[in-house]
Amino acid sequence: MVTQTNRLGPDAQAVETSSEVQYERWHAWPVSWTAIWVGALTSTTIALLFGLIGIAVGAHLLGPEHRVVDLHKMHIWGLVFSVCGAFFAFVAGGWVTGKIAGILHSEPAMLHGAIAWLIAVPLMLAFVSQGAGPYFGGWFGGLSAQSSTAPFERPEALGSGATAAERAAYREEMSTYHERLKTWNEDTPRATRNSALGALTALLLGLVGSVLGGWMACGEPMNPAYRRTTSRATSPRL
Repeated sequence: MVTQTNRLGPDAQAVETSSEVQYERWHAWPVSWTAIWVGALTSTTIALLFGLIGIAVGAHLLGPEHRVVDLHKMHIWGLVFSVCGAFFAFVAGGWVTGKIAGILHSEPAMLHGAIAWLIAVPLMLAFVSQGAGPYFGGWFGGLSAQSSTAPFERPEALGSGATAAERAAYREEMSTYHERLKTWNEDTPRATRNSALGALTALLLGLVGSVLGGWMACGEPMNPAYRRTTSRATSPRL
């Protein structure tokens, strides 16, 4: 705060003017890192549980031969587990974060939920890099690199003493192998694109879930106009 005073000379009318200059003040929001880490671990654990349950009931199938080439042929239960796992796992993480931090207002609670999501994503990438990606479910499995190696082996070459029937069977096996290999190579770009699309959708659903979970934890009505309406009601009328 700076005070400025202006005075006139002795021959002029005595007038004194004072003015105050106030500088802008920033109000920082404290961040509870303990709550954020617990919330991030909660999201990662629940996402893993959803993935394992999906594998146990057959909604998710492991192995490169079960990659998603055509989205229209995706199993309905696999879609359900992918959406629910990505969303509700982070809703729980955001809720835990807000409750542990003890936040009572929506804005800092939503911010804490989003930060918990930011911490959970690198954690999941660390698990995926160690080969645990498929266990998080179909969509989160897209965070791992897609294998370009075909899941079938080339037929073994025949020896010099092979009979005519064995040579005919070998030629038929080689023809089938080349057809399957050609189809695999043609489907690889589509499967990679679908995998990346699923991972992106899962991460965005997780972000939305974390924000909503933090909002739920603060206890305020989940109405975007609530704070604005309250401010108008409590502000003094001129």
